[in-house]
Amino acid sequence: MCSLKDISTREDIILLVDTFYGKVKTDSLLGNIFNTKIQGRWPEHLEKMYCFWETVLLNVHSYHGSPFAPHARLPVDSSHFDRWLTLFKDTVAELFEGEKANEAIWRASKMAEMFRHKIDYFKNKPENFPG
Repeated sequence: MCSLKDISTREDIILLVDTFYGKVKTDSLLGNIFNTKIQGRWPEHLEKMYCFWETVLLNVHSYHGSPFAPHARLPVDSSHFDRWLTLFKDTVAELFEGEKANEAIWRASKMAEMFRHKIDYFKNKPENFPG
């Protein structure tokens, strides 16, 4: 069995993001939500995700923005976050192994947990919705 390489370049980030969102687009639970929200803007969304993960994992500060705001009003619950995280973890495990791969999974887990809690909070207090 050949070993996988770790995430170390923008090209690795692009492979991860493209593979992951390829799964998301066709997923029975997540696909419709993402495709409806993003519509024909997938190239822009993917570029933003390349920059986000490059900033987070490779310390290349190419992402500028607020990652939560676009997600605040999505019609999602715990099952969606669980599925998103499963697809992400599976994608990382298929493509990479090592310290940065483990960090990607850890960071995605923390982000899913934070987004889930914040969305729940705003659903219960709609007057506080961002933007």
